Amino acid sequence: MSAHITVTVAGSERSVAEQTTAGELFEGDRAVVVARVNGQLRDLFHVLSEGDVVEPVTVDSEDGLAVLRHSTGHVLAQAVQSLHADAKLGIGPPIRDGFYYDFDVETPFNPDDLKALEKAMQKIVNEGQTFSRRVVTDAEALEELADEPYKCELVGLKGGNADEAAEGAGVEVGAGELTIYDNIRRDGTRAWGDLCRGPHIPSTKLIGNAFKLMRSAAAYWRGSEKNPQLQRVYGTAWPTKDELKAYLDRLAEAERRDHRRIGAEMDLFSFPDELGSGLVVFHPKGGVIKREMEDYVRRRHIEEGFSYVGTPHISKEALFHTSGHLPYYADTMFPPMELEGAKYQLKAMSCPMHNLIYQSRGRSYRELPLRLFEFGGVYRYEKSGVVHGLTRVRGMTQDDSHSYVTAEQAPSEIKHLLDFVLGLLKDFGLDDFYLELSTRDTEGEKSSKFIGSDEQWEAATKVLEEVATASGLELVPDPGGAAFYGPKISVQARDAIGRTWQMSTIQYDFNQPERFGLEYQAADGSRQQPVMIHSAKFGSIERFLGVLVEHYAGAFPVWLAPVQALGVPVAEDYADYLGEVLDRLQRKGVRVELDASDDRFPKKIRNASKSKVPFTLIAGEEDRAAGAVSFRYRDGSQKNGVPVDDAIAEIVAAIESRAQV
Repeated sequence: MSAHITVTVAGSERSVAEQTTAGELFEGDRAVVVARVNGQLRDLFHVLSEGDVVEPVTVDSEDGLAVLRHSTGHVLAQAVQSLHADAKLGIGPPIRDGFYYDFDVETPFNPDDLKALEKAMQKIVNEGQTFSRRVVTDAEALEELADEPYKCELVGLKGGNADEAAEGAGVEVGAGELTIYDNIRRDGTRAWGDLCRGPHIPSTKLIGNAFKLMRSAAAYWRGSEKNPQLQRVYGTAWPTKDELKAYLDRLAEAERRDHRRIGAEMDLFSFPDELGSGLVVFHPKGGVIKREMEDYVRRRHIEEGFSYVGTPHISKEALFHTSGHLPYYADTMFPPMELEGAKYQLKAMSCPMHNLIYQSRGRSYRELPLRLFEFGGVYRYEKSGVVHGLTRVRGMTQDDSHSYVTAEQAPSEIKHLLDFVLGLLKDFGLDDFYLELSTRDTEGEKSSKFIGSDEQWEAATKVLEEVATASGLELVPDPGGAAFYGPKISVQARDAIGRTWQMSTIQYDFNQPERFGLEYQAADGSRQQPVMIHSAKFGSIERFLGVLVEHYAGAFPVWLAPVQALGVPVAEDYADYLGEVLDRLQRKGVRVELDASDDRFPKKIRNASKSKVPFTLIAGEEDRAAGAVSFRYRDGSQKNGVPVDDAIAEIVAAIESRAQV
């Protein structure tokens, strides 16, 4: 009689035979692709031991999707080397909604190459190859991978923080043992192999036909311009063909909403090469939206008890050493400039300067909370590969605010700020969101970048967590995502097509008040240190505007629209009459235009539709005779013979109520 072991499966104890694999526990359930054994993801071929705690991981879960996509990346690499024998392998991690793999090839891939690779991948998938894990020593790996120079370099990263040394390297090597995954054909022969930590799905069959190669691009090895340039192939993979189609449909809709394209079509903004990468100029119509946003958030800050301040765009470098931002953020700050024997930096954040305002005179507990706010122009040296339209720029305007409070006031101030943020987002039409709580890493190399005592971090995190939980919104943990000086809450908002954007942030900072020696006189006459709470409502106006363009697909609510009412006369004879109606609207503060072009009436209507103006006012003989106008709305519907007074009242009411699209 064979010996048995006891394992816990999905919370229940089970007695199973020795040498039972994780996969045998879930036999018949094709949705299970890997297992979590004692908290670690393992292949279904993993042999269980006495006392193991095992949980199934399904293909539609976050971890399951990542494993599916990483396995598809392996199939891509196998296909590349089957068609390009001289190709050298880089790194191939799963990413959001897909995967990529880097290759050193003589000629860059083109669209026809990607089609050929998809065919080769499908052949491998249909063969039903299995992924077999094999433990090797460093020496064995270096010998076996002697013709793969990039893989050999990764072997040397084992034991450290591989992901910090090279993006995605954590999927290849870790701190523990080194492993190679072999792809085994049904006849038992080895088809291919790759250095990898795993785990993988049990068979390529599970990939089915629900994958697609999306594009290729150049990428420097380990992200450094000093290293060779490789070819990065991006792909996506999903549990079913229907899910793949739904994803591709979402991509097509996202492309239709791309703020860069809409911004050009609507003449909102541009990125002149003469200025440099990541630097935007707003055109008159884009300037209208930007001004409306600025006027709104300035007024709202004042209503919420903030004092408006202003600080320069440049300061001596030493200020950012005092605040602690240097050297932590040196890589994302522009290089310093020399002036009169001192080094100066472009401002990357406003908080150090706000500290100087607080520090400028003695403070009493009676002044707290002290709330400072500004539109601060800040500059971040984002890598060229991540600069993207308005959503990732190098020069931005932040609605940067800081609340200086006593420790006892911190919970109520954070609640006040969170309510402020959520109200602002709803006014701009974003009302589907959840919260993310970013905390520090307590283990590993990254833990050293966080400053402050365990007690300070625990107290700060507890305050944020309690306020976030009390809001009733979903709260998602983000371990390791905190700023070096304290934890934060970020509001993650979903747009009209379900994409998630990180919007506003609220950060608890016990570090900078200490570094700047900030104090206030308490009621008992003692000197105490305040807590500093950072909050950005828009984050940056540029990024927020980019998100709004895509959320609304350019069809802004009336109060934000660059042109709120467009007059289109049926014929030239009615232009003066319509102009008088527009003058009355303009005196009410409505932004208006009259189409007095030589275009024929049908083309003017088409142009009005393309411009996404909320209200198109039409006037012909019947309208003029009745002292009325006809309304044409953005959805193509029309309302005829509206008395002018009623038309003006409808437009003004839509603006004042901030009615959504």
